[in-house]
Amino acid sequence: MRVRDPVYVENGKRLRQLRGIRTRSGVAKEIGISYCSLAFYESGDRNPSPRVRKMIADYYGVPESFIFLPMHTA
Repeated sequence: MRVRDPVYVENGKRLRQLRGIRTRSGVAKEIGISYCSLAFYESGDRNPSPRVRKMIADYYGVPESFIFLPMHTA
């Protein structure tokens, strides 16, 4: 069983809350990313690159720090 990073999971939760009732496909298209990428980010399976993080934050009109928690440094 694969264990997801808790930071990714929390980021995904915030992304789903921001998307609200909008469709995943519509939001992904408007942001300029694939449906699959957005699905991975929202499920907490992956974390977007810095460039995509900025695109997502700009789309929702919020600072990146509102959506994305700081990454672990180990």
